[in-house]
Amino acid sequence: MKHNSMKMRFLPLVLLALSSNLMAQTEDYNVITTAVPFLIISPDSRSGGMGDVGVSTSADNNSIHWNVAKLAFLDDKYNGLSMSYTPWLSRLVPDIDLAYVSYHKKISDKQGLGFSLKYFSLGEINLTGEQAQSLGNLSPNEFAVDGGYALKLSENLSMGVALRYIFSNLNQASQVTGNNTKPGQSFASDLGVYYKSRKFNLPSGQKANYALGLLVSNVGAKITYSDDANADFIPTNLRLGATYTISFDEYNSMSFTAETNKLLVPTPPIRDDAGNIIQGKDDDVGSFAGIFQSFNDAPGGGQEELREFIWNGGAEYNYDDKFFLRGGYQYEHETKGNRKYFTLGLGLKYNVFGLDFAYLIPATPTVRSPLENTLRFTLFFGFGDSSNE
Repeated sequence: MKHNSMKMRFLPLVLLALSSNLMAQTEDYNVITTAVPFLIISPDSRSGGMGDVGVSTSADNNSIHWNVAKLAFLDDKYNGLSMSYTPWLSRLVPDIDLAYVSYHKKISDKQGLGFSLKYFSLGEINLTGEQAQSLGNLSPNEFAVDGGYALKLSENLSMGVALRYIFSNLNQASQVTGNNTKPGQSFASDLGVYYKSRKFNLPSGQKANYALGLLVSNVGAKITYSDDANADFIPTNLRLGATYTISFDEYNSMSFTAETNKLLVPTPPIRDDAGNIIQGKDDDVGSFAGIFQSFNDAPGGGQEELREFIWNGGAEYNYDDKFFLRGGYQYEHETKGNRKYFTLGLGLKYNVFGLDFAYLIPATPTVRSPLENTLRFTLFFGFGDSSNE
């Protein structure tokens, strides 16, 4: 990605591209934007192929991102490594990408640990001065490092917590232009709950079970890119979901998942030309106050609050824990970003080695989406005794 500009401000561009379809704006378009939105991008191909669901699905190598509490439901004495790669916004630019590495370990029958690194690169930026002279090349980037712990409270219920360090180096232009900017840094935490029922018999003789999940993620301090600028919210998020799994026989099973999530960040108010608020609430509040305010501050009232929920659904066919077919859908209201798309996924596993692929198809053919043709790739390994629950 190459730009010719003395005044570098990458954050609004990135936020806009990640949060909306850019061209699908309406009169009451009022998208909630935050700093470091890469934190809530789906990093792996399994969830990416199922419509970006994961808070209530079965435990896997990437549970620390979707619901840290699921780490306690991994198989005993099982640990694994997963590596994922996503070329991001490839329709707009060729060199923005997301890389994700996660590791998990079961330390006892009731406890699990997880660690991960998410790295987001904005490609190469070419700076030039007023006389078109080259000022050098920069490579803005962001990353987050996580550590998580989960504990079974009973045979069916677990809770987990994760801690996260966030580093966002978007304003590298200060190295050349002397602007008063600096990398943004913050700490955040996740709290997750996961419930998985026992298998029960259906009237048809087949077996089934269900799972419920809840995750509040990225609860932490605001982030700033200079000493004299206002701090920006990080994407604190609430996710709820349920998964129903039916086993047709010893080899074939099918899972269906429905989830919803909402940013726990204040909605921007409507202001007049003088900057006075005429509708909504002041969004210049602290991080924790913003969490509670986010449920009742939309300028459009309750109807707009409901529009801020994103809805995801997905399905996964499993043959003998070796072959997987996946599909899904995401819906976001037109005035809140308009990210509507279908997803397809394929998974292959042989012993301790596996590959997952996912592909995104926009559901708004009349509106060109920057997420069009997004591909995800995931490679994972398992170590130790595992029956792959």
